Amino acid sequence: MWHARLVFAVIGLSGCVVAQSQAGSTKIGAAAVWQVSPQFIASAPSACANSSQSKDGECLLDQMAKAGASAAAVSFTRELYKESHGQFGIMTGFQDEGPVAFGWVTYPLRANTNYGFVLVNGKPPIIDVEDLKLLDRKPMEQSSQYQDLKVQFPKVDLWPGDRDGKIWPNSQAGPNGGIQFTIAYPLLNGCHACENAGAAIFNWNFDAQGKFLGTAFQGLTPPPLQ
Repeated sequence: MWHARLVFAVIGLSGCVVAQSQAGSTKIGAAAVWQVSPQFIASAPSACANSSQSKDGECLLDQMAKAGASAAAVSFTRELYKESHGQFGIMTGFQDEGPVAFGWVTYPLRANTNYGFVLVNGKPPIIDVEDLKLLDRKPMEQSSQYQDLKVQFPKVDLWPGDRDGKIWPNSQAGPNGGIQFTIAYPLLNGCHACENAGAAIFNWNFDAQGKFLGTAFQGLTPPPLQ
């Protein structure tokens, strides 16, 4: 499924080349963006089906390079593959917010949720915001909003967002020179195709040096009118 469910305000893309940090390590930049083609999606998996490199993703990475992806794009996909324990994703958009940047990732081999967000160049260097284990759920679950919602939707739970690959989340200044990213997550009543129960909103917080400080629950949006 390639359409979006829940997204926030548009922030225009800005160009940014791969830069060097003060420590000398290479940062992720717009040079890592590659617009994956339908031809790649159709041909790469079958080309790698019987490859001895298929288990570690190297065959798909080779297919990226053969299809015209830059070295920076292949490098990002390789690092994401390692960090996400086998998720094959391609960066298709980049926005530098300093000290942390974020990017769109297309996951062409997934059956659902083909788009996602990553936060990069901070500490840690790649954070997948669709990793629901990183969300501080307890304040949400204890809120009166959520408790009321469970009366109407007994199986309600958080799900990864199915982003649209075009519209960026909100970002704003955080305390002491830090930065926050505000991202919404679907609340669904038990399964991916089940009733839409609204959205849960979380801030992702970083300090002025880009260190990840954790997430904070901000509230719920109501379910759509029937």
